[in-house]
Amino acid sequence: MQLAGEIQHLLAVYLVYVIGTASPGPSNMAIMGVAMSRGRAAALALASGVVTGSLFWATLAGLGISAILASYAQAITLIKIAGGFYLLYLAWKSAKAAMRSAAPATGPTAPAAKSLRKLYLGGLLLHLTNPKAILAWIAIMSLGLRSDAPAHTVAAIIAGCAVLGITIFGGYALVFSSAPVARLYGRAKRWIEATLALMFGAAGLRLLLWRA
Repeated sequence: MQLAGEIQHLLAVYLVYVIGTASPGPSNMAIMGVAMSRGRAAALALASGVVTGSLFWATLAGLGISAILASYAQAITLIKIAGGFYLLYLAWKSAKAAMRSAAPATGPTAPAAKSLRKLYLGGLLLHLTNPKAILAWIAIMSLGLRSDAPAHTVAAIIAGCAVLGITIFGGYALVFSSAPVARLYGRAKRWIEATLALMFGAAGLRLLLWRA
């Protein structure tokens, strides 16, 4: 009975994580945009950075360090400002792509290793500069760690959410880099990039104006 209760409790934690991760947000929008414009390998590199950033905050939350960090308003404010300006930078890049003359749709070319590293770091930065990720992981750990929780619960939460994160973010990369979506992007590049620019810009401004 105790094992069954623990499994049910973990499933509730995983469900909360899936809802928060799969719902539209800056990370998913970035993966979608890169998948459509630069292909599968580039999108998976970006998604890997996002997952790494998520696991970083998960580990800190499991150790209780992020709760301490969240208690310092100055630290959250600095992260919030950095994240807001980074999203505005992504909005500017998408706006530039939207204004660029349309080129023949030849399909994305394979990115170089240096470009993949840059995309990975971009995904990592995108998640590390999101103060809501800190607070979300604190909430997840608070939900998952009861007073009678066994010692391995933290590891089970992080490992399970890691698998789910890889599945969700990787799924976005795979779906939006598929041939039908790539053809759609080739036909509607300006509209898609303009929409991404507006969404990134709105998210960046909202983050800069958001009060923790």
